[in-house]
Parts: sequence; structure tokens; C-alpha cells
Amino acid sequence: MKSQEPGKGRWEQSPTLPAERISFAGVDGAEMIKRTRRLVPAIAARAQECERLRRMPEATERDLHAAGLFRIMQPARVGGAELDLAVLVDACAEIARVCPSTAWNLGNLASHHWMLGYFPPETQAELWDVSLDVLIATSLIFPNGRGHKVDGGYVVTGRWPLSSGIDNCDWNMLGFMVREQDDGPPVDQRFALVHRSQYEVIDTWHAAGLSGTGSQDVAVKSLFVPERRTLTARAFNGKSHPGSEVNPTPVFRLPLLALGPYVLSGVMLGCAQGAYEQTVGAARKRNATTTGLPMGGSQAVQIKVAEASARIDAAEMIMRRVCDHAMAVARAGREAAHEDKLRYRRDAFFSVRMCLEAVDIMMGIAGSGGLYLTSNMQRLFRDAHAANAHVMFSPDIQGALFGQHALGMAGPPPLL
Repeated sequence: MKSQEPGKGRWEQSPTLPAERISFAGVDGAEMIKRTRRLVPAIAARAQECERLRRMPEATERDLHAAGLFRIMQPARVGGAELDLAVLVDACAEIARVCPSTAWNLGNLASHHWMLGYFPPETQAELWDVSLDVLIATSLIFPNGRGHKVDGGYVVTGRWPLSSGIDNCDWNMLGFMVREQDDGPPVDQRFALVHRSQYEVIDTWHAAGLSGTGSQDVAVKSLFVPERRTLTARAFNGKSHPGSEVNPTPVFRLPLLALGPYVLSGVMLGCAQGAYEQTVGAARKRNATTTGLPMGGSQAVQIKVAEASARIDAAEMIMRRVCDHAMAVARAGREAAHEDKLRYRRDAFFSVRMCLEAVDIMMGIAGSGGLYLTSNMQRLFRDAHAANAHVMFSPDIQGALFGQHALGMAGPPPLL
């Protein structure tokens, strides 16, 4: 267990976090991507260190803070950039070309500023008044937590896996099922915002892919969480929510649950783009091992390159179309239609699958050279398969939701 009191954190102990309250309001998307690209060489140089540490290196965290990347979707009213979701997709893709683990943590931790903007204003102030750069982890696996209502809040118990970036964070949003009786049906699904002094981090993250994300287990037992630090998951469905009072702008009118996959889909896009750039670049200069002939002269290789390239371009267009459509709906002051939310989820798993297919095609072309640990190709391959395992990208789940609706069958969960 950690020793800090709630409200205090790493900014009082570590040089990692900025000492000043810097505003990124007014920084546009193009500038944010330029800042991202300037960081890529340094992040690439730390990719092996990131995997060895099994977490984001402190130098990388400092760089991401200084560039404002964690605050891409933080409200402008508190100094955040408050940019469109597509900017986060693009920023993650740029970094994932060289280190998908870092990109995964960027997407996750940046999106939690967005999520915090849906909480009650007093809760937002409780964190951002202390530090605008506060980092928050999550675990969205609601069934792993259980809680019941008491006077003034909830008592929560649970153990959750896959809390990415937790070592870099001072707070955590833990999903839990609310039950009136221990053996009764759930009556709500909520998030509990919990300070690091109140939860245990369990070192479980020894993984074949995305090994640098620090996606450890987290546990609490009979923890009282004040009402203001909890929020029903229904608040993220694109309708009015507790944070609307202070954050009425389009970004905070988006259906966050429906768009959740796009927080991480840029990681898969960057994996595919990085694999393509590395493998095609090498193939221009490489001769086949068995024949000694130029790889680029093989029609089979030429066709595979075309197929991978088409998949990557199509995936990027699909991701961008969803982000642009959702922002246009929000800017028009409308709520996203139910069928649009289902399409957002459908397009997420399909575009991510195309990225995975492109990575696999490129690995086939890279051959044995792509297996060496000195090659970034093996990292992109492992991390792409790990990222694809996320439930948000599951065709069995996300595709079924769309198919049910299209076929007039039972509808999806009401949370969406």
C-alpha cells in the first residue's frame, strides 16, 4: 500500500511532473502532432528500456508532460488543449510506430482527463486544483468489483487486472457493480475514483506484448468512496452528465463509451504504419536468402505490400471518419443516434483488424530478420497482437452488437 494521503501525490516527491501550472489551451491539433513527432526519436531510443522496466520510463513521462500530450482532451477552461478525438488517435499512432507500449499509456492516461470532465465539478477541482498534470489509471472490468450504497457514498471491494500505467499515476478509476444484496443482481455500474494511498498495486504484468505498459492488478477491500468520487457509467452515453455544468463544450458531449475504442485504436494504426515503413524500407535493399534475388523484384512481395498498404490506409480513413462524424454531431448540439454508436464500435474492431492483418503480412515479408530482439519488427508484431486482444476490439462482442441491431434482434446493453 502507498503512504500518501488523498490529495497529495507524486508532484510533491518526484521531478517527473512539471513544477508549474502550464496551459495548453489554444494549441491546435497540427501543433500537437508536430510536438509528438519531435519526441519520436527519444521514445524509440527508450523502447527496449520501456520493456525492461515493464512501465513507462520517467524520462518519457516528463517528455509527454512537457509537450502537453497527456492533456490533449483536458478541458480548455483548466488549461487543457481540449482537442478532437482524432488528434489523440494520430498522436498515439505516431508514437506506436516505434514504441506501442508508450502509445498505449498515452492513449489511456490522456483519455482519463476526458473522463474526469464528466465527473461532478467539485471532483474535477479536487484533482486539477492540486495538479493539472495529475495522471489517472483505470480498470474497466466492472464484474471484478462489487459495492453497495451507504450514507454519503459506496463501500467497494475488488481486485482488477490490466490497470495500464498505474505506476505513473496518483489516482485510479475502478469499475464496480452495485448490488443491493451480495447475491442479488447488479442495479448499476459505477466508477470509483480512488487515490493511490487507498489501493494496493500487485505486480502481475509479465506479458509477451505491450510489456512496457505496466498493466498491473489493483485491489481494494471494504473501501469507503464518497459519492462525489463515484459516477455511473451511464454518464458517458452522450447525454447530459454531472460535468456538463462546467464542461458544456462539444468534446464533453461525445458518447464516451461508444467512442472508447478510439482512445487506443491509434496504437494499432501506428503498429501497422511502423511495420510497413520498416519492412518495405528494408525490402528495397534486401536480397532473398534462398535465391539471392532482390526482394522487391518478387511479384508475391509486391502484391503483399499493396494489400498491407491498402489495409492501413482504409483503417486510417475509417477511424478518422468516425471521429469526424462524432465531433460534427456534438458541435451541432445533437446526441449521437443509437445506430451511430453501434457503428462506431463496429468500425473500431474492423479497422483494428485490418491493421493487425497488415502487421502480419509485413512480418511474413520481414522473415527471420524480423525475429531478432534488435529489430523493432518483433516488438510491433507482439504488441499488435496484444493490443488486438482488448475487448473493445473483439468482433465477437462488438460485431454482435451491431449485427443484433441490424437484424432486429435484442438490443445492446443500455450503457451504450
